[in-house]
Amino acid sequence: MTILFRYILREYVKVFTMCFAGLMTIYLVIDFFEKVRKFIRYDVEVSTVLGYFLLRTPAISFQIAPLAILMATLLTLGLLSKNLEITAMRSCGISLYRISAPFLCFSLAVAIVLFSLSAVIIPLSAAQAEYVKTTLIEKKGSPATFKADRDWIQVGDHTLMNIEVVDPGGATLRGISLYQLGTAFTLAEITEAREARYTPQGWVLHRGVRRSFLPNGGLLVEEFANRPIVLSHTPEDFNSWLSVESDEMTLMAIRSYADRLRKDGYNFARFLTDYYGRVAFPFVSVVMTVLGIALSLRGSGVRGSGMAIGIGQALLTGFLYWTTHSVAIALGRSGVLAPIMAGWFANLLFLSFSFYLFLRVRQ
Repeated sequence: MTILFRYILREYVKVFTMCFAGLMTIYLVIDFFEKVRKFIRYDVEVSTVLGYFLLRTPAISFQIAPLAILMATLLTLGLLSKNLEITAMRSCGISLYRISAPFLCFSLAVAIVLFSLSAVIIPLSAAQAEYVKTTLIEKKGSPATFKADRDWIQVGDHTLMNIEVVDPGGATLRGISLYQLGTAFTLAEITEAREARYTPQGWVLHRGVRRSFLPNGGLLVEEFANRPIVLSHTPEDFNSWLSVESDEMTLMAIRSYADRLRKDGYNFARFLTDYYGRVAFPFVSVVMTVLGIALSLRGSGVRGSGMAIGIGQALLTGFLYWTTHSVAIALGRSGVLAPIMAGWFANLLFLSFSFYLFLRVRQ
């Protein structure tokens, strides 16, 4: 590691730290004042509220780190250009690739850290934050259900229901299994149905089979096309309780759940798109670094931007990227784009544009 590499890296890390801390502070302050008025009504302890925001910190860091990277790149190169340090480096025969190396190495390290956070830590902290908000702050009872591959609920006093998939909105449940227990808690009946739909008359099972265990040890099998079921839960209950949210699932859990849906014949595009989007997003740090270098040095190869212009460029670029990424993810979830293309689309688009600008910089 040369002296020049260490010098640029040190300056870059200092600016990144200030940008990251500033963005984190702004985000937390806005989020705090947005929620604190609601939390005050529940008369909770300050430590509980602080714990909730602490659990949200990894997810917030994941979102703002790429913007901080871009802003730090623009500002660092702007300061180096303002002090004529870029000019001095170029006059000594140092190429733009050597000047860019510290920025790229640091952004790659940040991308690896973000990927590690996204794979395990962020989903777990997000789930715990939701628990603190719902149970400890709002004092709501935890629903007797489990998400993903353990979505069981109790129906009446002696019946358990297992649901494989809840469609958005909660009005259609797929992969239904009902286990009815006898008075001695022995299995008396199993009902399996392809799906359950909510109608004005209540819930109705479709395309199923009912297996009843007779006292003499026999088995009575009855197939049905439609069969009503007494269920007090509403679609809103299932939408909020059982609808699987990928934000609270680890990276491996999302992939395994998508594979399970594919094997069972259900629509898996939403979760596979979220999987690729989760994998691709951390590497936007590298994309933002290349774009920041190209924006700062485009035109003459030595020209830098002022602080105000650099911040403005970073905010505008971040807004455009987030909009493009969100649209691509929405198209992937709906099946318009292939999941892998939807997840990586924004990265590939902005990286191509960054290389185009970088090649136009005077080498």
